[in-house]
Amino acid sequence: MFRFETEVDRERRTLLSGRLHEDNVAASAGLRALLSTSAEHETPLEVWALDGQGALAGGLTGRTWAHWLHVDLLWVDARHRGAGLGSRLLAEAERVARTERGCARSRLETWDFQAPEFYRKQGYEEIGRVEDYPPGVTEFILTKRL
Repeated sequence: MFRFETEVDRERRTLLSGRLHEDNVAASAGLRALLSTSAEHETPLEVWALDGQGALAGGLTGRTWAHWLHVDLLWVDARHRGAGLGSRLLAEAERVARTERGCARSRLETWDFQAPEFYRKQGYEEIGRVEDYPPGVTEFILTKRL
């Protein structure tokens, strides 16, 4: 017999993550090959654009793992949009990922009302989409060879 609980439990989450990681490594030669390499662990990657007064004009947050860059967030202040700042932020993240972290590919998700066309112009290709996530919105999954 099992008892199910739904509360947030950081200790159990850490235990669960560790056990799943162990099972995944045991089942995957690709994951085993990453062990003891620089690509084994996720490493945050952040690029910030500050204006002349030091205020945040835009930024990109992501992470590198397994020779991939994963872009989590990219934002440019409305006053600076249309001037190429987003492209420069993305290019700098890709440069760091490629030259300093050995990444060969990049991936990201974006919604239909955000920036799928922007990313396509930067060389990203759609590899998937999730309709109605959230309801009324389409999420795009895009990748790029660096």
